[in-house]
Amino acid sequence: MTLRPDLRDAALRWIADDPDPATRSELQQVLAAAMVGTEGAVEELADRMSGMLRFGTAGLRGPVRAGPSGMNVAVVRRATAGLAAWLARGGERGTVVVGRDARHGSAAFATAAADVLAGAGFAVRMLPGPLPTPVLAFAVRELGAVAGVQITASHNPPADNGYKVYLGDGAQLAPPSDAEIEAAIAAAPAAVTIPTAATATEADVTEAYLERVARLPRGTARTLRVALTPMHGVGGATAVHALHRAGFTDVHVVAAQAAPDPDFPTVTFPNPEEPGATDALLALAADVDADLAIALDPDADRCALAVPTAGGWRMLTGDETGVLLGDHLLRSGGFADPLVATTVVSSSMLRSVAEAHGARYAETLTGFKWIVRGGPGLVYGYEEALGYCVDPEAVRDKDGIAAAVLACDLAATLKAAGRGLPDRLDELAVAHGVHLTEGVSLRMDPDVRDAAAARLRADPPQGWTSELPAPDVLVLRRPGERFVVRPSGTEPKLKAYLEVVEPVADAAALAAAREGAQARLDALRAEVTSLLAAP
Repeated sequence: MTLRPDLRDAALRWIADDPDPATRSELQQVLAAAMVGTEGAVEELADRMSGMLRFGTAGLRGPVRAGPSGMNVAVVRRATAGLAAWLARGGERGTVVVGRDARHGSAAFATAAADVLAGAGFAVRMLPGPLPTPVLAFAVRELGAVAGVQITASHNPPADNGYKVYLGDGAQLAPPSDAEIEAAIAAAPAAVTIPTAATATEADVTEAYLERVARLPRGTARTLRVALTPMHGVGGATAVHALHRAGFTDVHVVAAQAAPDPDFPTVTFPNPEEPGATDALLALAADVDADLAIALDPDADRCALAVPTAGGWRMLTGDETGVLLGDHLLRSGGFADPLVATTVVSSSMLRSVAEAHGARYAETLTGFKWIVRGGPGLVYGYEEALGYCVDPEAVRDKDGIAAAVLACDLAATLKAAGRGLPDRLDELAVAHGVHLTEGVSLRMDPDVRDAAAARLRADPPQGWTSELPAPDVLVLRRPGERFVVRPSGTEPKLKAYLEVVEPVADAAALAAAREGAQARLDALRAEVTSLLAAP
């Protein structure tokens, strides 16, 4: 591949405008290699210069590297300049909180964001060191800020980092704010010319956050042995302090994964949903004879649970945990006209649980930007991807640490009665039916993916009713079954979310109902896979 003059010139302009000597040098080396014909160098340069890292509803996320398509100081400065311009569009400025995790580049990116915000006239408060994302979300409301920025890539691979924005209500961006900010970023000047000021001051809200989380338990039982892993992320110390503050002091942490490590050396992919990611946790849980095992993702906004069974330790699905926590909160009472919410791709059991407790229920599009805006009186929200909002008045986003405290409360309450989480799941299945859910992903070229989704929207399969809650989301239902189809926003995949519901006559019929539900789910998976792959 030959180096085109326009690609060379674009790289030279970016290098001239980059305020960071390290990434200037990095891109200069790639450009030099491309100019002398080093194999693969032109392709690498083209990839790095392929366009600005897109700013979506989750902010920025991408590989830490030089160039406009990576996470680096220049990109962070321009993104922050755009955010600052959008926040100040009415002429007013206020406080913005900046936090970070412990990934590669996080400290430099947090400083870059803080300096640009300060240079734009905002009062900037920085959290002290690497802290969980829920602490930043809490800080926005606690400090009365107009916005918050968290430097994190959550559970992405080690090479990535990201930039997440919260608005003054403590929630993530929702349209049209994301598109407006992206337009402001596109209009931002060269990074090297953006005004900066090193006037940020430190704000430590950790104590206030821990005090709030410690009040979450609804019961009085505290006898529980817990195994925990923060998966090399920043949630370990905060989670242990939160559990201790709430009265759960018998906590055992996976030693090899306890300290923040941006290389994530013991896991291939630092996501509790990935195969093998929780092996060390489950081994520790078995060794210490734990009652409950908890895995946090690296920025501690997600939480996965595992329970001991006769056949060994079992990870709960996100839907199982979601329904357990929602039922626990509603069962304990104390709310006036409560609302619970989940997404169109999550289990519908929460609807039945809400009805049984006299609570309102909302079903939203995927993402916590929608869940926390599900309506007034929200007391709980969850999505199947291990995200749980258990205290919306404090953190209007998913919070793995708060969810862990509430899960321990439920497990300890059940243990005091001689029962466990699987027993409660059985009880819920008898009361509301067996609800089985599963995700299916088919990798395909974007054009083929989009055509398949459009075909299903235009001509739903016979026997299914269809709904379009959003232009790119199709919900198909028939009695006792549902599947949702949407294209992935980040990968060349078409995704389907399946659910079957099998009624249960009584406790004696539960095992047979589960077998029947599994057989129906297997058949639905085959049917949906065939539909999605059809020409």
